[in-house]
Amino acid sequence: MPAPRAVVFAYHNVGVRLFLTLLAHGVEIAFLVTHQDDPKENVWFDSVARCAEERGIRVIKPQKVNTRSVIEEVAAAQPDFIFSFYYRQMLSDEILALAQRGAYNMHGSLLPKYRGRSPVNWAVLHGEQETGASLHEMVSKPDAGRLVAQERAPILPDDTALEVFDKVTVAAEICLDKALPGLLDGTAPHVAMDLHKGSYFGGRTPEDGQIDWSQPARHIHNLVRAVAPPYPGAFADIGERRLQVNRSLCLDEATTQPPGTLCQQGQCILAACGDARSLRIVDWSYAPLQMQNHGKQSV
Repeated sequence: MPAPRAVVFAYHNVGVRLFLTLLAHGVEIAFLVTHQDDPKENVWFDSVARCAEERGIRVIKPQKVNTRSVIEEVAAAQPDFIFSFYYRQMLSDEILALAQRGAYNMHGSLLPKYRGRSPVNWAVLHGEQETGASLHEMVSKPDAGRLVAQERAPILPDDTALEVFDKVTVAAEICLDKALPGLLDGTAPHVAMDLHKGSYFGGRTPEDGQIDWSQPARHIHNLVRAVAPPYPGAFADIGERRLQVNRSLCLDEATTQPPGTLCQQGQCILAACGDARSLRIVDWSYAPLQMQNHGKQSV
């Protein structure tokens, strides 16, 4: 029996790990569709293009995916499956229809929660205690097709988005590894999602990292965690300088100081917040405002 054939759309660390998972299960990858790295973006993640090229698998990097040339290439490959692993563009219905046995996406949340962009960052920002990875059918509406499998990952109170993203990457690999045998032999369950139990979120920008000291300490701590490096980071402008906050601790320390008051304590800064609690800033830097250049958010 011939090996199942797939066209893979992928990027980022998740793309690398799931690309390798397909190969480990004997899936023939006709070619990889990925992105050209943006020189203005902080590219801190692995290259799925390099992973494919090292294995002699053809790679294409179209600026826009839903073009006639890409559609014709996918059609010529006659794929059994189409997979999308952290690819940043929506695939058209015309492309999805070319998968003879289905088109599937891996999303970095426990769907239907946190549909859309930057799911890990949003989950950390909202103080969630767990997230995960969800393998689902691709349909016209983003992150809305039937669920095939999910794998959970914990979020600890001080985890940064990068630390959670690393857990989600592992969860995604486990999720696909468990689900692939059923997908390939046609026995995998497909369960409709109740989209009313979740929400859709858009992408985030560097400006979204600005701190509002009138907010509770826990809220600000979650913001710091959600945008900590390698993301652009949380910040507060003080006169002609910018305080960049890379890591904090929320220790429920009371304060009588007005929100926004900063007091250095050894190697840390205590910041008074809107709920009369202090946030302990343990990793920070100052820089003149004119030197700020966040680059793009890479989520």
